Amino acid sequence: MLLAGYMVPHPPIAVHEVGRGEELKIKDTLDAFDQVALDIKRLRPETILLTSPHSIMYRDYFHISPGSEAFGSFASFRAGDVQFQVPYDTELAEEICRLAGLRSFPAGFEGEQDAALDHGTMVPLYFIRKRYAAARLTRIGLSGLSLKDHWEFGRIIAEAIRNTDRRCVFIASGDLSHCQKQDGPYGFRPEGPEYDEKIMDVMGKGDFAALKNFDEELLDASMECGHRSFTIMGGAFEDVPVETKKLSHEATFGVGYGICMYHPLHA
Repeated sequence: MLLAGYMVPHPPIAVHEVGRGEELKIKDTLDAFDQVALDIKRLRPETILLTSPHSIMYRDYFHISPGSEAFGSFASFRAGDVQFQVPYDTELAEEICRLAGLRSFPAGFEGEQDAALDHGTMVPLYFIRKRYAAARLTRIGLSGLSLKDHWEFGRIIAEAIRNTDRRCVFIASGDLSHCQKQDGPYGFRPEGPEYDEKIMDVMGKGDFAALKNFDEELLDASMECGHRSFTIMGGAFEDVPVETKKLSHEATFGVGYGICMYHPLHA
């Protein structure tokens, strides 16, 4: 059962040991992350399924992390003491692979070059595990394939969750535009705020189907990194009415961070 879904960013600076006080400039994001963590604690899922733009990514293939566990740390962000040893849900991952194979859909375990957890995975886990550390993880990367393919992959994932009878929450990890301030790391482009306004409207209403119809030129120009992650989650919630709660949106450092949560409205 898909218990809930969450749109979250992954700024390493939000981690106290990395930000060293700078994270307080995005307090709305920190507070929203904690609301997500508390909600997950309330639901007590067996598995967290997480899509990350910084996991292994191929042009024409969706990579599902193989194996029974993975390790990661924030050493590359000068915080090597912040470490994760996370068990994987091998049964769910194998079922996703099996269903993809039946449909000749390009997804599976092949091509892993680095098994370490990426920051797109670890930043959400940093906050979640402060409140709830019992869940296993299924980690999935994005691809260069179309938005409709990402949507279809979400539908496959939802079927695998049902087939395994897994109590699961979906974390769609992804930052928004990276070009919202002239003094930000990527400068300013008008498409930055344009994308953020549009995506927060869509995600704030839970209008997942609209994710498939975004202009690819806008996605590229805005330098977003999470849209395909959100689209996979949208596919997983296809035809499922959801209660939507928009928690926060900030662009303090020139990069958009948005957090929303979704709960199915079961009959």
